[in-house]
Amino acid sequence: MPALWIAHVTVTDAEAYGKYAELAGPAISKHGGTFIARAGRYVQLEGKERPRNVVAKFPSVEAAVACYNSAEYQEALSHARGASERELLVVETTE
Repeated sequence: MPALWIAHVTVTDAEAYGKYAELAGPAISKHGGTFIARAGRYVQLEGKERPRNVVAKFPSVEAAVACYNSAEYQEALSHARGASERELLVVETTE
C-alpha cells in the first residue's frame, strides 16, 4: 500500500535549512517518493501551527522509512537539526 510522508516544520535558520532541502529532495526521489505538497497554502484548524508543510507519496511505509534511514537523507537531515522545529510521520494510505 502507498504511504504518505507528512512533515510540519518551522524553519529557524533559513540558510542551513536550504541545504537540507537541496539534499533531501534527491534522497526522497531516489527512494520512490514524489512530492504532493511542498510549502503551499494551508489552513491550520487544530494543533500547533507550522508554516511549512510537506507531503510526499511513497510506494509503501517501508520505502518511506528506508528513505528516512538512508545515508543520503540522514546527511540532509544533519542540516535541518538545529535549523528547524519539525514533526514527521509516515501513514499508510487506503488506496
